[in-house]
Amino acid sequence: MGLSGTVTPTLTRLYFSSCSSLNFIQKRTLHSVSVKRMASSVSASPQDHKITAPYGSWKSPITADVVSGASKRLGGTAIDAQGHLFWLESRPNESGRSVLVKEPEKPGDEPVDITPKEFAVRTVAQEYGGGAFKISGDTLIFSNYKDQRLYKQSVTSKDSSPVPLTPDYGAPVVSYADGVFDWRFNRFVTVREDRRESSLNPITTIVTVGLDDKDIKEPKVLESGNDFYAFPRVDPKGERIAWVAWDHPNMPWDKSEVWVGYISENGDVYKRVCVAGCDHNVVESPTEPKWSSKGELFFITDRESGFWNLYKWIESDDKAVAVYSLEAEFSRPLWVFGNNSYEFIQNNEDNTIIACSYRQNGRSYLGILDDGQSSLSLLDIPFTDIDNITAGSHCLYVEGASGVHPSSVAKVTLDKHQYKVVDFELVWSSSPDSINYKSYFSLPEFIEFPTEVPGQNAYAYFYPPSNPIYQASKEEKPPLLLKSHGGPTSETRGMLNLSIQYWTSRGWAFVDVNYGGSTGYGREFRERLLGRWGIVDVNDCCSCAKFLVDSGKVDGERLCITGGSAGGYTTLAALAFTKTFKAGASLYGVADLSMLRAETHKFESHYIDNLVGTEKDYFERSPINFVNNFSCPIILFQGLEDKVVPPDQARKIYRALKEKGLPVALIEYEGEQHGFRKAENIKFTLEQQMVFFARLVGRFTVADDIAAITVDNFD
Repeated sequence: MGLSGTVTPTLTRLYFSSCSSLNFIQKRTLHSVSVKRMASSVSASPQDHKITAPYGSWKSPITADVVSGASKRLGGTAIDAQGHLFWLESRPNESGRSVLVKEPEKPGDEPVDITPKEFAVRTVAQEYGGGAFKISGDTLIFSNYKDQRLYKQSVTSKDSSPVPLTPDYGAPVVSYADGVFDWRFNRFVTVREDRRESSLNPITTIVTVGLDDKDIKEPKVLESGNDFYAFPRVDPKGERIAWVAWDHPNMPWDKSEVWVGYISENGDVYKRVCVAGCDHNVVESPTEPKWSSKGELFFITDRESGFWNLYKWIESDDKAVAVYSLEAEFSRPLWVFGNNSYEFIQNNEDNTIIACSYRQNGRSYLGILDDGQSSLSLLDIPFTDIDNITAGSHCLYVEGASGVHPSSVAKVTLDKHQYKVVDFELVWSSSPDSINYKSYFSLPEFIEFPTEVPGQNAYAYFYPPSNPIYQASKEEKPPLLLKSHGGPTSETRGMLNLSIQYWTSRGWAFVDVNYGGSTGYGREFRERLLGRWGIVDVNDCCSCAKFLVDSGKVDGERLCITGGSAGGYTTLAALAFTKTFKAGASLYGVADLSMLRAETHKFESHYIDNLVGTEKDYFERSPINFVNNFSCPIILFQGLEDKVVPPDQARKIYRALKEKGLPVALIEYEGEQHGFRKAENIKFTLEQQMVFFARLVGRFTVADDIAAITVDNFD
């Protein structure tokens, strides 16, 4: 799923659509507060020459401008026929525009933008998108954000302009994602989401799109009948196609199916076999089917152990066998299209060699799996967090991060046997300048803490305050900002995130919680949230905060909570149903579960039924129905084009809290959807949370020169 200071008696919306308009609005509606560090509160410490100052008041070079400029997102990697690396990056400074980039031809040269300025590579299929481009040889197929049509482009010709392949419907009502080339029939096979008849209940199919751009035709439906599809994958000879399908009320991590279809001479599927997920006696959620060069089908599923492990389909016996079993997650939930957790490596041996990643006990590992010997060899690389893998020539391109590396792409060169790393080189970074702030980094501490259920633990990453210039007095404990991640079926990871370092370098403690229901710890942990959303997540966040207070790490009187989307719901629910926290920030969070169920998009339209339960539960777990329970300040942020959590959710909680007389503020961003992509909005959100918490619960003055917005019932 995942501040508007008002200056009139009625709800006032502040539309922030560009830097210039933001400055104008600040001059007109914002009032300044004292945010300079007070000299009287600062003294030099002869012991270690650090400045002694209250937690939260420290100066830091990791500014909100640095954070917003470092918020580039990675949308996948690919290799062309010559072995050149391409990556998709979104740019906050270009209003979140996603651009396909080619690695430089020679060391020292600059990367080359492949996407013309009037285009952006992004699909809105299932709202969360992903899988927006594919490269084969020198041919690129991509989804263009503005019209959602598929385009073809050469990645080797400098003069190549994108040419449309799919019809123009007059509006971006048809989206495509997760496609693959089928050269046997000179076509592109892809998932299509068709909203022409209904935007709330679009029709999802697998279709084929002809690659002849001179004759644009309506895509041909290859597979239909299920509510959802993903991972259409054609075998090397173009004779079989595999795909994943699932139906309401399931999410793909609850129960899904892997199918194989046999392709006839005219390109149709004439025979279908269910490879995994169709046995009603076996609960599993298979994902990521992929054909080896020898035509063997591999996939990942969580049958038996409850952990996503790698399997192979034995076609002659029509059965699936485990390639390697481990209590670890070799995949992640399908929130976005295009997950690529493993790759086949070319070698001269008969065995199939697979590069794969997995999650275990809060960190990622990269390994080489020999299918013939069922052996797994770990590769030694600095990343402790890994997403996707792309295979190059004697190398791997790994999307990953660590406590000191932000989201990055690394070239991992292997030896001739492809079992050892001989070189590790960063080729892309979401924040290449982050190394300049290394002395300020707070390294994540993986913690396991007891929950309210005896014998059950949950997990989190704790970041203590860290600044080489400052320290606090020994009598003081730091304020804590607890983050509840979105999803809620997702996982927070211990990687360098400058938005976290923004807090810790100013003297805050920060904790990022993996409450029950999070992924990365197997199906049993993931299913703790079924029927108990708003209970388990809230209790675990409160238990984590209490654990840190009892451990003497944080100040129990200065506990704050923040979260986006489902994390925003957990934030609001924690503030409505517990007294643990003293203030909160909800970013595009859910206030009314019934409203969410009625208005949200198709992909998640039955999701919360599984997480909540009865109509009584919907009412009793909606914070909006218990406004009288709120007793502390809240700040809300919302994108006005959000279709996952519509703006009425934030407005409803804002009006109710304002009427109750609690300090509350609402900021709405024009042009933002679910999650903020524009640099100016990312910056403003971060700064206003900092000042809000400092003014209302912090007992300190922030060192940054920030103009604070008006807080209703406070200013």
